[in-house]
Amino acid sequence: MTRRTMIEAIRDAIDVSMDRDEKVVVFGEDVGFFGGVFRCTEGLQKKYGTHRCFDTPISETGIVGVAIGMGAYGLRPVAEIQFADYVYPGYDQIVSEAARLRHRSAGDFTAPLVIRMPCGGGIFGGQTHSQSPEALFTHVAGLKTVIPSNPYDAKGLLISAIEDDDPIIFLEPKRLYNGPFNGHHDQPVVPWSKHDLGETPDGHYTVPIGKAAVRREGSALTVLAYGTMVHVALTAAEETGIDAEVIDLRTLVPLDVETIVASVSKTGRCVVVHEATRTSGFGAELAAQVQERCFYHLEAPVLRVTGWDTPYPHAQEWNYFPGPDRVGRALKQAMEG
Repeated sequence: MTRRTMIEAIRDAIDVSMDRDEKVVVFGEDVGFFGGVFRCTEGLQKKYGTHRCFDTPISETGIVGVAIGMGAYGLRPVAEIQFADYVYPGYDQIVSEAARLRHRSAGDFTAPLVIRMPCGGGIFGGQTHSQSPEALFTHVAGLKTVIPSNPYDAKGLLISAIEDDDPIIFLEPKRLYNGPFNGHHDQPVVPWSKHDLGETPDGHYTVPIGKAAVRREGSALTVLAYGTMVHVALTAAEETGIDAEVIDLRTLVPLDVETIVASVSKTGRCVVVHEATRTSGFGAELAAQVQERCFYHLEAPVLRVTGWDTPYPHAQEWNYFPGPDRVGRALKQAMEG
């Protein structure tokens, strides 16, 4: 076991995968010599050569297109989009080609590729470096969407994603790259502790795609969250003193409906938290799933705590960003319902 940041865990996952399988190739803008803007691929080009870890032109369309072609011909590409905000030029190929390749070819071809993208706010990156576009991918049949909340899961889920035979969108909350936090604007990043799952096994291991994790057991209500918001939800539960059960979804598609239903059926209340915009956000899907499957167990309406329905406001980031205070108010409202 080694104590790692999420950046180090992601790098180690790629390293382990490249060492085990020579078909794994890594590429994107500045990922080679420079090691990526967040250093997630630092040292990999030196270790594996420029034919397996290389820089690309500034062209998301090209990056995604090359990844699809490589996957179709038997390689296992791990492509990095420098920020999730930059993915839109390549979105057409993700939707029209990668997601549909297995089905349109009747299984003759697959697209075993991973598209890694830093996502979310918390670093004052402004409108073009802080978006959370997960709902754009969860809507697309044929894609799997993964968002880890800690180094242990980041490494295990990324290895699982690289070994999967279908295209996977792997979103990495950049606010968690160097350590956890509780969501307050004056709270610094702190080192990962063993309690926070900063301890990650050395070598190869996997975390199953499609399985949620209960981060905090409780009986009063259920909080559904993923990525950065898991830590915000945990802090809100502690600060309010409410006996909340906090579920880290880890994978949005496929969704672990069984764990969600078991928890909400037990607690009778549910609060959904994400930092993406509210309208048509993934929280709407979660609320619908809970209402459809747990209606007769619910003691109060399902509530959502989300970002605003506006472009990401640079100057107001920490108001846009759901924090423990806003989540805590929702928990209290749910308990009063």
